[in-house]
Amino acid sequence: MLVIYLIVVGAAAGFLATRLMRIEADIPTTMLIGIAGALVGGFILNALVAVMGMLSGFVGAVLGALLLIWLWQKYRGRR
Repeated sequence: MLVIYLIVVGAAAGFLATRLMRIEADIPTTMLIGIAGALVGGFILNALVAVMGMLSGFVGAVLGALLLIWLWQKYRGRR
């Protein structure tokens, strides 16, 4: 399903990209450029999200540990 979505979006993206870059291309070439760009970009983006997902879990763990250390120091000092 993701690949079909990337193909449809890629065709529109190819049209927009060729207009923004001021490239004169026929319709099949425009669609091919957009579809290939969408597939490559989509898979790269999925990989980055997966890596960032793991990284965000690590950052969350560090922030949680910092919060616990701060609370521990704050309440330990009151006694």
